[in-house]
Amino acid sequence: MTNPFPRDFLWGVATAGHQVEGNNVTSDVWFLEHLPGTIFAEPSGDAVDHYHRYREDIALIAGLGLTSYRFSLEWARIEPEEGHFSVAELDHYRRVLEACHEHGLTPVVTFHHFASPLWLLRLGGWEGERTPELFARYCSRVMTHLGDLIGVACTLNEPNLPWLLASFGIGGEAPENRGNVPMWAAAAERLGVDAGTVAPFQFCSTEAGFHVKLAAHKAATAAIKAHRPELQVGWTLANSDIQSIPGGEETADRVRREVNERFLEASRGDDFVGIQTYGRTVYGPDGHAPAPEGAPTNGMGEEIYPQALEATVREAWRVAGIPVMVTENGLATDDDTQRVAYLEAAVDGVAACLADGIDVRGYIAWSAFDNFEWIFGYRPKFGLIAVNRSTQERTPKESARWLGGFARQHARAAAPQPA
Repeated sequence: MTNPFPRDFLWGVATAGHQVEGNNVTSDVWFLEHLPGTIFAEPSGDAVDHYHRYREDIALIAGLGLTSYRFSLEWARIEPEEGHFSVAELDHYRRVLEACHEHGLTPVVTFHHFASPLWLLRLGGWEGERTPELFARYCSRVMTHLGDLIGVACTLNEPNLPWLLASFGIGGEAPENRGNVPMWAAAAERLGVDAGTVAPFQFCSTEAGFHVKLAAHKAATAAIKAHRPELQVGWTLANSDIQSIPGGEETADRVRREVNERFLEASRGDDFVGIQTYGRTVYGPDGHAPAPEGAPTNGMGEEIYPQALEATVREAWRVAGIPVMVTENGLATDDDTQRVAYLEAAVDGVAACLADGIDVRGYIAWSAFDNFEWIFGYRPKFGLIAVNRSTQERTPKESARWLGGFARQHARAAAPQPA
């Protein structure tokens, strides 16, 4: 196959503010981590101190040969109390953006990556009727201060993930049942609200949540475009490759519709859709099917299936009908040889999509660093760069060198742009 990657194809790695910055103390996720009965394995704490070490981290990423860096802004830092915006925090993120440009990295900026200000949770979180307008106001304020430096804008990260998590029994409680869950009951008591109104982004999978998230995405897109109409704006979706074995077809079709297709249909009219895929989810007559006998697995027993990315990119192109950007893709493993093989196979799938005329704008691996992985804590290792959290020393892995070398090689031999 000739090199199908266009000259402006983005090669990068990704982080999320709460997972790497540390001490995001005015956020709802920090609040949930410290509650009695929390489902978080451990608190995020200092994370990998990217908040203070961003300059050397960005230099390290650029030095690998990559061309983009996807990171998120923390709404809870920028608007720690409703209506009060921190110029100091906006200036901090401006310096992060300037560092990206100094090192030749296109900043792919996510305006919301799971964590919200704690005050929003008191107002009903991601089922609250005011949330779309409040999120749009925040996006507008960000654009006023930072908009000239943003390369690509992502409004919401993985609004569909809660529906996929719920299929595995994580979250997904109906409002009337939340008071029976220790974490939600403790949150409601601390906040002085009814447990049925506690709806953080990452665990909100009601129909009300779907409509609030969609309205927030549309309102945020309009707010961003009001400042820079030419800026490419989309949201990023957690799309597993949904498959079935005999007896599981009906379940697979329902989950595919609920998790993937309706969010892709809602993406029509956007500039692009971000696709974030890690593997496949297979359904049988009894629900989730185990990995096939003899299938390769990582250290946690999960199937390694990089072919899923090509399938979800093709699904996005078919259903949404807009350009696609791979905004996350990676493997949780302590064995970096597995990660290299996974990345190579996944990128081959992207190349096949491009060769077939699918408009794919970039490949951004998850994640830049071994970092805080939400309810699972620090155990899963997705990073292309290892971090010693006792010393905060960074050590690039072979997978980082592989991806950077691949990016350099294909940038030199890039396909010409269409006329």
